[in-house]
Amino acid sequence: MAAHEYQPPPKPPLLGRAVKRFNREKALWLICGVALVQLFIFSFIPIGGIVIAFMNFTPGRSLLDSPWVGLQHFRNFLALPDFMRILRNTLVISGLNLTIGFIAPIIFALLLNELFNKPFKRIVQTISYLPHFVSWVVVASIMTTLLGHAGVINEVLMRFSLIERPIAFLNSRELFWPIMITANVWKGVGWSAIIYLGAIAGVDQELYQAGAVDGLGRFGRVWHITMPSILPIIILLFILGIGNILSTGFEYQLLLGTPLTRERYEVVDTFVWRYGIGLGRFSFAAAAGLMRSIIGFILVLTANWVSKKAADISII
Repeated sequence: MAAHEYQPPPKPPLLGRAVKRFNREKALWLICGVALVQLFIFSFIPIGGIVIAFMNFTPGRSLLDSPWVGLQHFRNFLALPDFMRILRNTLVISGLNLTIGFIAPIIFALLLNELFNKPFKRIVQTISYLPHFVSWVVVASIMTTLLGHAGVINEVLMRFSLIERPIAFLNSRELFWPIMITANVWKGVGWSAIIYLGAIAGVDQELYQAGAVDGLGRFGRVWHITMPSILPIIILLFILGIGNILSTGFEYQLLLGTPLTRERYEVVDTFVWRYGIGLGRFSFAAAAGLMRSIIGFILVLTANWVSKKAADISII
C-alpha cells in the first residue's frame, strides 16, 4: 500500500481570517478608522464643490440654478494684468521654502544627532519644537517687536551709533522675502526635523562602528553613512513638497504685508482671499484653487517619475 503524501490542513475561509485579523488589530483599526472618516468628510466630500469653478455660483442659490460658464473663470484668472507678478511671487517664495526651508531641518537634525549630552539634546529639541505651535499672529507680533520702526533691532543699532535713523525693515520690498523665509524656517525647522531624527535613529549602529574602523571621522560618518541612509526619506518628502509649490499660505503676508511691500507679498493665496472670497466671487476663487491643485498634482507626478528613474525611489 503506497504511503499517502502529506496534505496540509485546509486554510480557514477568507472571511474567518479577516475577522481574526480584525480582532487582533482592532485598536489600530479604530485609530485609523477615525482618521479615515475625518479624511473622507473634510477632503473627499468637498471635492464635489469643484463644480462651482465652472459656474457663476451665488451663495444661497442652488447649483442647478447657477449658469454654466465653462472655462471663463480660468481665462479671467490667466488674463489678469497682475498674473505674472502674482505667479513670480508665488514661485519665488515657494522656491525659497523648498530649498532653504527644506534643507534647514535636515542640517538641524544632523547637528542635533551629533550631540552626546542627552539632557542638553532634549532641551534643544523641546525648544526647537515650540515655535511650530505658535500662531502666525504671535509670530507677526514678535517680528513687529523686533523689526518695527521702534523695534528692538533699530534701538540696538541706534544705541551703538551704527545707524542714524531707524530702518523700515517691514516696509522694504528688498527685505520682505528674506524676513519671511527667516520666520518660516524659525517656525518650522524643529518640527520638520522630527521625521529626520526618527530616520537617523533607525540607522544601524554597526555601520558607524565599521566606518570608525575604516578611519572615517564624524563628518565622514555623517556624509557616507547617515546621509545615504536617510536619502529615501529626503527624496520622498521633497516630492511631496513639490506638490505645494503654488501653496504659500497667506497668514504671514496678510499680517505683515503693507502697501509698500504688496509687489513682493501678493501670491495666489492672498489674491484668491482678497478678490475671490473677500468679494464673494466664489466661482473665481474655486477656479484659481483648482488650477493650482492641478499644477501641483502634475508636478508631483513628474518629480515622482524622475525620482523613480534616477534613484529608484518613488511614492507610488
